[in-house]
Amino acid sequence: MGWFDKLKEGLLKTSKGITEKVEEIISFNTKIDDDLYEELEEVLIMADMGFETTEKVMEMLKEKVKKSKATESSEVTSLLKEIISDILGEETKSVIPEKTPAIYLVVGVNGVGKTTSIGKMANYLKEKGLKVGLAAGDTFRAAAIDQLQVWGQRCNVDVIKHQEGSDPAAVIFDAVKSAKAKNLDVLICDTAGRLHNKKNLMEELRKINKIIEREYPEALKETFLVLDSTTGQNALIQAKQFMEVSDVSGLILTKLDGTAKGGVVVAIASELNVPVKMIGVGEGIDDLQEFNPKAFSEALFQ
Repeated sequence: MGWFDKLKEGLLKTSKGITEKVEEIISFNTKIDDDLYEELEEVLIMADMGFETTEKVMEMLKEKVKKSKATESSEVTSLLKEIISDILGEETKSVIPEKTPAIYLVVGVNGVGKTTSIGKMANYLKEKGLKVGLAAGDTFRAAAIDQLQVWGQRCNVDVIKHQEGSDPAAVIFDAVKSAKAKNLDVLICDTAGRLHNKKNLMEELRKINKIIEREYPEALKETFLVLDSTTGQNALIQAKQFMEVSDVSGLILTKLDGTAKGGVVVAIASELNVPVKMIGVGEGIDDLQEFNPKAFSEALFQ
């Protein structure tokens, strides 16, 4: 199965929630009127686009209807598709670094699929011909260290790790030394998966960043936040919280295949000034791929 087919299949639940309901509304309302707008608004909110983004979409839709002089409700689907494409943007923001060496810090709360995403990202970058290494910086959860080790074996990449409970900054220090010695293109660092104490997390990330700046100033540094799409609007709230304590430069959205709330991708694109870099639409090692906005909006209205 090609990537676009996987994307379509992965977005089936969300697509059904939007496309089928929109078509249903259109079949009952042949004219474009206030009733139609009200029902469409409900569909978008149910797909977890959120109130703010839904309001924005509806305003844009009314504007487009006015400009195009559309009167038939059947014209609405293509206009909605255009609007969502506009919000998502045209350009794919690649996860492949603009220059090497690069160090990627990956943050996110426990349970969002952070460590799995790191493993899949390592595999993706390796398939693109880059030399990759992993750092097990989430030392507070023994399972995270073991899990990353398993992914390292699957992808055939080295994992730098310490004992459970050790200082994450010390792990990153050793990993940076190793990355330099091995001349790696990308070092991907797992970090502690907790946000309940922002002060601790901020302090930890500050220490890690300081080590990277000191030991490898020439390396490109990115921070990726992993979010679980099935949590819908909570993912958006989490993103805003992480952005308060961390310089997030890209987002990774997991488990899109398991939810009808994929509209949150549109909300994230609309409300946060951070690009979605990768999305996960399945369990397989190749099911985390770069986010292509155009393909996403096509698959949403399949």
